[in-house]
Amino acid sequence: MKFSEQWLRELVNPAIDTQGLVDQVTMAGLEVDDVEAVAGDFSGVVVGEILTAEQHPNADKLQVCTVSDGSEQFQVVCGAPNARAGLKTAFAKVGAVLPTPDGSEFKIKKAKLRQVESFGMLCADDELGISDDHGGIMELAADAPVGEDLRAYLGLDDQIIDIDLTPNRGDCLSIRGLAREVGVLNKAPVQFLETQPTAAQIDDSFPIALEAPQACPRYVGRVIRNINPQAAAPLWMVEKLRRSGIRSIDPVVDVTNYVLLELGQPMHAFDLDKLSGKITVRMAKQGEPLTLLDGQQVELNDDTLVIADDNGAVAMAGIMGGEATGCTAETNNIFLESAFFSQLAIAGRARAYGLHTDSSHRFERGVDWQLQAQAVDRATELLLQIVGGEAGPVTEVASEDHLPKVENIRLRHSKVNQLLAFEMPAAEIEEILTRLGLQVEASGEGEWQVTVPSYRFDISIEVDLIEELARVYGYNNLPVRTPTASLPLKPDQEAKVSEQKVRDSLIARGYQEAITYSFIEAGLQQQFDDKYEAMALANPISAEMAVMRTTLWPGLVKAAQYNQNRQQSRIRLFETGQRFLPQGEELLQQNAIAGVITGNRQPEGWTGANEPVDFFDIKGDVESLLALAGAADEYSFVAGSHVALHPGQTAVIQRNGNTVGYVGALHPSLAKTLGMKGAVFLFEIELDCLREGRLSRFSELSKFPESRRDIALVVDENVTFEAVRQCVLGKAGDYCKEVNLFDVYRGQGIESGKKSLALGLTWQHPSRTLTDEEINSVINEAVSALNTEFGAVLRE
Repeated sequence: MKFSEQWLRELVNPAIDTQGLVDQVTMAGLEVDDVEAVAGDFSGVVVGEILTAEQHPNADKLQVCTVSDGSEQFQVVCGAPNARAGLKTAFAKVGAVLPTPDGSEFKIKKAKLRQVESFGMLCADDELGISDDHGGIMELAADAPVGEDLRAYLGLDDQIIDIDLTPNRGDCLSIRGLAREVGVLNKAPVQFLETQPTAAQIDDSFPIALEAPQACPRYVGRVIRNINPQAAAPLWMVEKLRRSGIRSIDPVVDVTNYVLLELGQPMHAFDLDKLSGKITVRMAKQGEPLTLLDGQQVELNDDTLVIADDNGAVAMAGIMGGEATGCTAETNNIFLESAFFSQLAIAGRARAYGLHTDSSHRFERGVDWQLQAQAVDRATELLLQIVGGEAGPVTEVASEDHLPKVENIRLRHSKVNQLLAFEMPAAEIEEILTRLGLQVEASGEGEWQVTVPSYRFDISIEVDLIEELARVYGYNNLPVRTPTASLPLKPDQEAKVSEQKVRDSLIARGYQEAITYSFIEAGLQQQFDDKYEAMALANPISAEMAVMRTTLWPGLVKAAQYNQNRQQSRIRLFETGQRFLPQGEELLQQNAIAGVITGNRQPEGWTGANEPVDFFDIKGDVESLLALAGAADEYSFVAGSHVALHPGQTAVIQRNGNTVGYVGALHPSLAKTLGMKGAVFLFEIELDCLREGRLSRFSELSKFPESRRDIALVVDENVTFEAVRQCVLGKAGDYCKEVNLFDVYRGQGIESGKKSLALGLTWQHPSRTLTDEEINSVINEAVSALNTEFGAVLRE
């Protein structure tokens, strides 16, 4: 919000300079974005009156003017198209100093233009650094005093201060609100404008009906007849509007804009003769048309609040009026509107139509819900002074049940001292809160009941009051305290692996961590997971982020694709994050870790072969993760299937028979769809399961030798080594340490549909040497079990 420092000082004038004021309000939480002078640094410019304006004898686009400064007359050559006799304008006399765009200055001297002497210069706004307007010389009011210094006449020794308010401080979106704040900070009196109700001069009113009281619980209106539409807004009002970034339009609109800036209450004026029936505040009908004041034609949504008459919508409530009922140069009768609209009813509606107005900016942040009648009276007072007319009675329709309630908050002295870290005197607490306009009553020892005024709609709980105390007391005045706390050592769960250790393990194996979005495109989600129906977002940012992921793979594969498209051929990425799995009406947020690899097995170098990665590379990475918690023997890899994985290169990762993840090659058709280059391999595991392990236990190393036996079994092609291993471990006795597969053979000497598995079995006893008879006995028992379960026979 932009405002004039002079205007602010009309209400409150603390004994500090501009920079002090800027620093003070910034430290109070109202950040100042910019401070700029109202006009450039010029001197010697007065109010001049053009007495005559005649064509230059030697130039078509120049005029020779006779200009008076009130005591003398001067000949001035001017090229402005609006120079004319009777116009009062800015006259830079010989010797005047004007600013230039590069920050320097130049001095007005006597000149000769096309053989005609010129004693001075008639100035446009941009030549004085007032605005960028260069359409012609300045046009001052007809009653401007000729000869008066222009800076003094226009009050140009002023600063425009631009404040960037946080959304909760809508009460400061007005000069009155800012003055109230500055008065509190400086303990300075504020000269609030006292508006007296204007007595009705006529009985005319316009009926009002509230059909959406929850969105508009109060609506105030007033009829004013027989105004003079040709009247002009006074200079002081035009200047205050301009310095607040609002262009003067016509006196009626200027008054409503002025009241908005002065009090913070948005208003609108309808052309009464263009309204029919009655005013109805209601929700729009879907597709209902409305042409706005800026000429934009919109089709309204049914969640948009509108002001309507019997013919349809005439304004978008709290945002912008309609063109059909707006005031024009022919308007003689008006209907003033001042309403309180709920923040929720206005929030986001302007943006939905590509709009942002001063009105919507305020209603979205909150407006004083007791201000509407006062705003109508203030606007009426100004309009009668400027455009005349006869005012009817104020009509107010309100739904008390839907209006905000006055907040009463309990404030504890002990809580204030705790949060501010020092002992603030009770008298100072009461004094600050009272200055802020709050009513404070003691309700017990060290407690108060605080009543919040209607304009401070951002204060609702105890900590809000404490924040106000800190703000007004001064953040830089609060004592510095080092936080103290009891910090006991956090117990280290030895049976649980930290997530950081899991990450570090993959980083050590050449992976890089990626962070991808939890929201993905619906079609991509279905390609990677056909088991779950992903939850759709009600208001997605884009179509590519429409559903919540049920697997981490889509984001990782897209990241790999992005890297491949930028000439990165060797890729190893992993991610830890949540996947969102629908469970009936519930949504399970499950932690997972996933990875993707593609490209060569080893980084490019003269010592290594350019061998591409395969299934066993990623399987080895997964096995290293499974071993971190010391429970690798509880996991197994079982051939399986997954919609996103290659049918012949997919393994289900199981822990004690329960599925906890998948590992495999990306499905060829999916890889082709995504445009992936080369084989791509993926894994995904439940992170919480991966981190759970066994507590390490010490066992003495055996000093007795190991005994190893190698056997070769012929089994059916579909029999897996894992199944064979589990069967052997079940029969090989307690001292069998390892069952290792060291060869797989298919070919001559082996029947079709069969394969030979060469196993190495190792035993070791902790307290003695095992005999051959003992080992042969358990081998025979294991081979017998394998024959029974799988039809396995020893290979000869």
